[in-house]
Amino acid sequence: MDRIAQQRDETFAAMDAAARLAKEFRDSLDTLPPRAPADHASLLAAFSRPLPDHPRPAAEVIEELAAAAAPGLTGNAGPNFFGWVQGGSHGAGVAADWLTSAWGQNIGPYRTSPAAAVAEMVCTNHLLDLLDLPRGASIGFASGATTASLICLIVARDAVLKRAGYNLGKDGIFAAPPVTIVLGDEAHSTIYAALRYLGFGDANLARIAVDEEGRMLADALAARLPHIAGPKIIVAQAGHINSGAFDPFTEIAKLAEAHGAWLHIDGAFGLWARATPSLRPHCEGADRADSWSVDGHKWLQTPYDSAFAIVKDKTAHEASMRIAASYLDPPPDGAHDPTARVIELSRRARGFPLWALLQTLGRSGVIEMIERHCACARQFADLLRGDPRIHVMNDVVINQVALAFGPPGEEGDALTAAVITGVQAENASYVGGAVWKGRRILRVSVSSNLTDKSHMETLASSIRRALDQAAK
Repeated sequence: MDRIAQQRDETFAAMDAAARLAKEFRDSLDTLPPRAPADHASLLAAFSRPLPDHPRPAAEVIEELAAAAAPGLTGNAGPNFFGWVQGGSHGAGVAADWLTSAWGQNIGPYRTSPAAAVAEMVCTNHLLDLLDLPRGASIGFASGATTASLICLIVARDAVLKRAGYNLGKDGIFAAPPVTIVLGDEAHSTIYAALRYLGFGDANLARIAVDEEGRMLADALAARLPHIAGPKIIVAQAGHINSGAFDPFTEIAKLAEAHGAWLHIDGAFGLWARATPSLRPHCEGADRADSWSVDGHKWLQTPYDSAFAIVKDKTAHEASMRIAASYLDPPPDGAHDPTARVIELSRRARGFPLWALLQTLGRSGVIEMIERHCACARQFADLLRGDPRIHVMNDVVINQVALAFGPPGEEGDALTAAVITGVQAENASYVGGAVWKGRRILRVSVSSNLTDKSHMETLASSIRRALDQAAK
């Protein structure tokens, strides 16, 4: 048998094994424990095999991979995982993701995969329509919201320096006028990470006070901006990580325009509220921003490696991102240039799974899922409100619920920690913890496309059992 035929047969056998194992896993999502049962030592032992001296059958290796990984796989794609906003990797996107890997397309220059570039062009229009953002905006298809925020903030930095008359490309960053980043006191940690990657430190930040839900106070912003000289970037938030709250975008946008600041909105999951008529009022004015970052793998349920860096000014976006070289042919007239939207040249064709998912769900499918999750969160909070030991710490506006147990202080924090441990040990549902408003809290994020109200009842019962046990 020649080499090509042999590799084809081995590839097909491995694909058959992977398809069977993937179907078995997906079939178990409703009953799969949300917390991985294996400890670190056992997983390390399962994967720690010597590097083979010679090739092995690929199908055999796939079987061994699945067996080694199985005890360490969480049920985060299932209906009972509430630890973070992670989504559930909808089956349509997963199937398209398999094809994406099989096709092996590199969406760097347009000509390395015209199909991938066109899929991104079409998905750009669909996303701007769903999110009701300016239709002339451009989108960079990034790996995650952190990278999407980084891309948007690079564009923002370059744009505000250009407005200030500084030529960054010629004179470099070290001689540039200082840029101030204005953000709420409870901005997400990934924003701080992106700013750190860009070289901004605490001295470059102007933190604005927030209200009890974590929303930036427009009055405090208005009082602060006149005292900030030079280029400014304001970072607002759609969907606070604990409360789900939204900053007052209309007021912030007016202030940004009045003071010549670039306005970026971190909308990792909350910006999807703009896709639903009932929730869109929370995002009123968000369309007046200059850029937005939002994940696909969260509320839209794409497989991982999917986020969107959205910039209103296409010219500014491409000026900051374009990668040019003599061997990179330009795209045909009117075509999307993938090298001018993100910080990568070689990358995965992220538009294929997104296209398949959007075509599968349609507008009404996206709306139904988001509204169902928010209804689940409200129902869950209502199930627990009658117990005086349980405190709902936020106004449940979308899919986030923050709980604390017992009195404020060390006693209550210890009780909350014990409840989290108890729920995780029972392993019927998964929840995580955080510190907010000076208290230890239990966070519930509803984000799997499989989750419905019955799963909220399961979680509420598990919390009550853990609380009763911890209170003994």
